[in-house]
This record gives sequence, C-alpha cells and structure tokens, in this order.
Amino acid sequence: MAAFDRVCSGIPQMDQVFDNIRLGDNVVWRVDNLDEFRLFVKPYVKQAIADKRNLIYIRFAAHEPFLEPQEGLKIVNVELNHRFENFTVEIHEIISREGREAFYVFDCLSELQTAWATDLMMGNFFRVTCPYLFILDTVAFFPLIRGKHSFQAIAKIRDTTQLFLDVYSDDKNVYVRPDKVWNRYSETMFLPQLYNPENGDFKPILDGVMASHFYQVLGKSGSLTDSENMDSWDRFFALTKMMHQAGQDVTENCSRMCNIMMTRDSRLREMIKELFTPDDYLDVKDRMIGTGMIGGKACGMLLARKIIEHRRPEIFKFLEPHDSFYIGSDVFYTFIVDNQFCDLRIRQRTKEEFFSVAEEFAEQLQRGKFSRGMEEEFQKLLEYYCQDPIIVRSSSILEDGFGNAFAGKYESVFCSNTGTMEQRVEELENAIRTVYASTMSKSALDYRSRRGLQERDEQMALLVQRVSGSYYGEFYMPCAAGVGYSYSPYKFMESIDQAAGMLRLVMGLGTSAVDRTEGSYPRLVSMDNPTATTARNSIERHQYSQRKLELMNRATRQLERVTLDDVKQYMPFFLKRLLLEHDTDTERMFRDRGEDRDIEFISCRGIVRKEELMAQMKEILQALQTEYQHPVDIEFTINFSENGDYVINILQCRPLQVYQDTEEMQIPEDVAEEKILFDCNKSAMGLSRAEKLDYIVYVDPVKYYSMPYQDKNQVARAIGRVNWLMRGQDKHMLLMVPGRVGTTSPELGVPTTFSDISEFDAVCEIADSKVGYNPELSYGSHFFQDLVESGILYNAIFENEKTRVFNRDLLSAFENRFADETSEYNSLKDIIAAYDVSAADFYIYHDMKTERTLCTLR
Repeated sequence: MAAFDRVCSGIPQMDQVFDNIRLGDNVVWRVDNLDEFRLFVKPYVKQAIADKRNLIYIRFAAHEPFLEPQEGLKIVNVELNHRFENFTVEIHEIISREGREAFYVFDCLSELQTAWATDLMMGNFFRVTCPYLFILDTVAFFPLIRGKHSFQAIAKIRDTTQLFLDVYSDDKNVYVRPDKVWNRYSETMFLPQLYNPENGDFKPILDGVMASHFYQVLGKSGSLTDSENMDSWDRFFALTKMMHQAGQDVTENCSRMCNIMMTRDSRLREMIKELFTPDDYLDVKDRMIGTGMIGGKACGMLLARKIIEHRRPEIFKFLEPHDSFYIGSDVFYTFIVDNQFCDLRIRQRTKEEFFSVAEEFAEQLQRGKFSRGMEEEFQKLLEYYCQDPIIVRSSSILEDGFGNAFAGKYESVFCSNTGTMEQRVEELENAIRTVYASTMSKSALDYRSRRGLQERDEQMALLVQRVSGSYYGEFYMPCAAGVGYSYSPYKFMESIDQAAGMLRLVMGLGTSAVDRTEGSYPRLVSMDNPTATTARNSIERHQYSQRKLELMNRATRQLERVTLDDVKQYMPFFLKRLLLEHDTDTERMFRDRGEDRDIEFISCRGIVRKEELMAQMKEILQALQTEYQHPVDIEFTINFSENGDYVINILQCRPLQVYQDTEEMQIPEDVAEEKILFDCNKSAMGLSRAEKLDYIVYVDPVKYYSMPYQDKNQVARAIGRVNWLMRGQDKHMLLMVPGRVGTTSPELGVPTTFSDISEFDAVCEIADSKVGYNPELSYGSHFFQDLVESGILYNAIFENEKTRVFNRDLLSAFENRFADETSEYNSLKDIIAAYDVSAADFYIYHDMKTERTLCTLR
C-alpha cells in the first residue's frame, strides 16, 4: 500500500466521518478513564487481525492490559523505569524491527509521567516516536488521561500527532470531539460525534438537545484543568511545599524529591535522605531551571556542605554561602528534541556508530537553538548574578558518583557576564552548548566505553555558579583555589602521612590545579605538615613554583592565563604576603654582584602557615571521608579580607578512587643488566603487576624536540592511532615519551589526551636534560585521576639515583611498525617507534610496596 492510503478502523461509520484512518496516522485518544479507550481499541484490533496486519501491542504500564494474548497479536513488553533515553531507544528499535505498515497499540502515555516525574519528558517521548512511526507508514493508537497534564505537554502531543480525539461519556452515551484531524476535512468532521459501541453508530451531533447533553458532560469532565499549564513536576513540588508549611508529614515526598531530582546513586541517596530537610529540597527546586536531575557534580557539592553543617558546625560558619543554579537534565534532551537531533542521537547510541557520528552530533549541538521560554529563564538567572563572572559546569547524571568520576571529561566554561543582556544571554547559551557538545568528545565516549556505560542513560545537567573571588583592577579571581584529597594517593614526600590527606593549591582560579599547565607547578600540601616541601632552598622552590595563573579579564571578557608580573601591581599588600615568597637565595646572589633585585614567586606560603585554616581543611576532608565511608576529593576556593577574615567555598566533592594493592610481587633479581630496558626506584605509581608486553611505543626525546613545533601533534595522533587499533585486542602495551604525557604544551612533552593512551598498561615519562624534558606526574590533576581509575602504571625515568638502569638501545633489535612503508605515520619512523615485542619475553614488573619498577627481557 502507498503512504496515506485509507485503512479500516473497525468502526465503519467513524471511517466515513474522518475520511478513514490513513497509513502514517498516530491517533491519540484523550479519555477520562481507560475503559473509554477500550471502546475504540478493541474494534481496531479486531479489524487489524482480520486484515492480517502486523499488529503489535507495546506493553509497559502498570494498568490492566488492554489486550489479551491472541492469534495475530504480538505483545512486546518494555521495562518502564526512570531512564527516559533507554526506554525511548528500545521503542525505536522495536519499531525499526517491525518495519513498514505495522499496526500498534501503546499503553497509556500518562504512565510515562509517573515514571519520569514530568509531563515534559512524556511530550518529548511522543515527539521522538510519532514522526518515526509516520515515516514507516504505520498506524498507532495511544491513550492519554485527561486532566493530568499541562497545556504545554498536550500542545506538544497535539502538534505532533495526526489525529487527536477527545472522548467523553456518561452512563448513557459516548461522545468524541475531534481536536485535530490532519490533512483531511469535511463539513461535519470537527463537530462532536455520538458513538454507540453496541451497534457501531458514529454520527455528528446535529440535534440541539443532544448537543446540550454533550456540553453538560463536557462541563463535568474536568476538561479545563489542562489549561492551568502546570507540569506535574511543579504540581508535586507545590503540593509538598503547601503540606510542609501546614505542618504535615512530608517524609515520603522528600524521598521522592531525592529520587527524581538529586541522584540515582543509591549510596548518595542514603546520605542525602539522612541529612536533607524538606526546606533543603525545596530550595534546590527554587533554584532550578527545567526538570529532571541536578546531576552528580551539583549533588556532590550540596551534600558536602550538608555534611559539614551537621558534622562540623564550628567549621560550617567559615563556608561561603552557595548561590548556585541548576539546569535540569531534562533540558538537555528537550534541546535535542526541539532541534530535531533525535535521529542522530539514537544512531550514536548504537554500538556501530557510538564513535563514528559523535563529531557530527557535537557540531549539531553547537548550532542548536533554545526556546524563547528557556531564554527567559536564562535571563532571570543572569539578572540574579548582576554582572559578576559565572561558570557553567557539567553535572551529568553519572558524573562524580561512586566508581565514575568523569574527571575532566566534560567541559566547564567561564562566562564574563558583562555587556548588554543580549550579549550575556548569548554568552551563556554558547557555554551551555559547549558543555552539551562535550558529551560527544572522544575522551568522554572512550571513558564510557571502557567502563561499560555505553547503554546507561547519561543526560547532561548543568551547575551554574558565581565565580568566587574579588576584583583586582580589570582582573577577577579567587585568592587561592585547588583540589583536596582526604587520602594522598601518592607519597610525594618520604615523611608524609598519606592518610592525613593533601591539597594541590594555586593562586587564582582552580583550573591551574587540575590541568597540566605550561612550566607551572601548584603547591603540594601534606595535611599532616602543611609547610613542608621537598625543596632544599628558595631557588628550588622558585624553580618548581606556579609560573602562571588563570583569571577572568573583565576588559577582554575572556578567561586568561597570565604571569605574576601581569597581576602583581593590582594585588594589595596583604594578599602578596599570603601568596608570594621572595627567592632570597637568588636575591643574595645578585646583591653579591652589586645588583639589588626584588624576586618574588607564587608559593602560597602565607596560606599554608595559617594553622587554623589548614586544620579546618584537614577536618573538612576527614569529615567527608567518614560520611562517605570512602576517600574523597574536593575542589575549593579560599578568599581573604585585609583584616584576616576568610571564607572557604566547597565547589565539588566526589568519591576518590585509590590504589588498594593486595598482590604479593617478587621482582626477578638475577637479570643481566644488558637485558634491562629500565630499572627504577620510588618513581612509579600504580598497583603491583607482572605483565608480558606485546608492544612498546617509544618517542625519541632529541628527535621529538627537533621537530617543528606545529608538527608535534602528529606524534600524539600516531600514539592515539595505535591506542585505537588495539581496542579490544587484549594486547599489553608500554608507552615511553619525553617529558610530560598528556600536557597541553608540546614544548613540555607529547600533547596526547587520555583517550589517546587509554589502552596502554603502563606509561613512562623520560627525563632528558639535553633538550629540557622533565617528568612531572601532577598529583591531583585530571590526568592523574585518569591513571588511577584506569589502573595504568605510571613511571618516570629520571637522570638521578632513582633510575638504576636505562638502556634505550635494547629496543633497536625489534621491528618498528611505523617503518613499514604502508604505515600512515611512516614519515615519523625516526621520531616515534611502535616496537612489536610480542614474540619476545619482554616483561614489566612493579612492586607497590618496595616501589621498584623493572622492564626487562627474560
């Protein structure tokens, strides 16, 4: 049959009135109860079976089934849970499988509201599903309960469907009022119709007496309630607020608020339900744009603050009050639906196209438009923040939960929030689009793939925060910021107590604390001895100090990375005393030569000398770890006033994955030195292991240094290509690179992303003083977190006593795959080599207890 061909509904007179149901029609029946829908679906099913149609009943709801098993009917059960996207994709797959000209009956759409807590997502489901059914020339019947849904939700369904029919009844008559019949017309089609289920009569109401009866039934039906335009989400929260203000018990409502708005992580839910009051939940709702979850990052931030409020009230008074807003996870999918990106989204969810269409989808997300109503909400948010800088942070549903940190996988975007309101809204929308598009980044998808999360519902909520800080001329920044760990995952000084925790402290914005920045080192603070350092004098402290800081420039409306000299003139004296230190040894050297120089560098020494503050930071970390029953990491800012007052702002909190070594390791001792590639002590991080290697990828430090700067990214791409080819191949690989792997600065090392090295078992950074390369693990950076979560062994080959043997010539005996003339990276064969060592007994050993690492031929 051809598209839009007439088909029989099982009620011949109704077919005459509506000029038949057509192929491609979606028919929505809005009813007061489901028995009214049964009056129409049973003759439709009977006719479809008689006509030998491919008839499918999609069963997902808790109500009694409309149809019993019978010959000619397929019943397909679909689990309905909180995972909107999984449910929608499964329905899509069923429709694809059944093909063209199938006939469908769906359970009640109103049940979707119960599962997803909002009319919005019910409407989104229909807007995604209905067009696909239409394209395949199917016929589908959907029931919908009157009076349960907002006008906006009903309007979305009405605009999308082909037929929208209102059914009313009393104890004598059944009436049908056509609200929409697409692409056909008759003079009586849109009149109220009288239906007799006993004999099949279906006729327009032309008689005044019958019309009077109809409008009497219409008036009693509650048909006007949909016009209130309040989503079920808003009705629930409004009812809860009214009950709470009246002194009624809202414990069950609080539990539901947690489940539908805060998190799906069962362990986090348990803590939230213990610590949050009804007012806490309602405050979150009041600061929320849209519906759905606020996401992992927002949830972790709020939970951390409640833990300190309850468990350390004496410290809580030092916390800066938060004034965050949340953009709900449902807004993300509504954005996709509104911009008609659903087909691309569904394709990307498949195993075959999980990676291949991601770039195209990201580009589409960057071009999407927001509805006028959403832009009005954004404008209200910006009016609240006046013109202070803000940051739009990812807060996906799976992010920052137990087992899935997603550290650095999604974007966070700073907004200057200056200029006209139109400019500010545009800046905010661009930031939101950038975070949305980052869900399709290779690093994020690779992370999800490696952790078996491809099929998990991962909608992106957003956390919008005022940037905590002060103005210094045209610059805006916090005094200090950083990341804190309740347990130090690496013993960066021999004397430290790892259980005491650590801070990674910087001047300015905390991005410098989580990224591997150019030639710059944050201050590492052990919480058992905050002032301790590994430097022997001020020259070494200066050499390994923070060289650049990040801040907002109000004049350029940009996030900028600047030197100390750029901002120093605007810093008040009290702030210099907190953040800066004199390089007294170098100053003395100049004085000895008759020159008087004032040499300062960023050390945060004044901050770490504040005993009360450091004790409070330690207490915060330990209190959070105790409540989580697991090590945690936090992001924070600290701001000071001239009189010595300070406030701490907890921006983020999440469970921290740490190494737990249970393996007893015996490293071979009787190995001839000429068979050793490297033998190192106290320069590695990772679990004990003994791995037979298949490939060693090696980048020559001197030849890499000699490459033109603009070509160095080719080496990173070559490493990424090897990594990608080895996915799922069960190969064991070692990567050896000069300087820092994962840096954004090619002059410091190879600028790979983590998705370029995720398949390697071990990564080794090589020092080479001839060309200035120096390893630096960056404890606490996002890269560091990736290594820990993935179980990748890290080792550094230094030019000091920590490296007993390094024999790079040992590799020359093996075949370099890049030397093959057919290799796309053949031109780089002298700079990077991919040695196939699978036929040899090449092993890498690491003993976490003795901190020894050996890579050798056996």
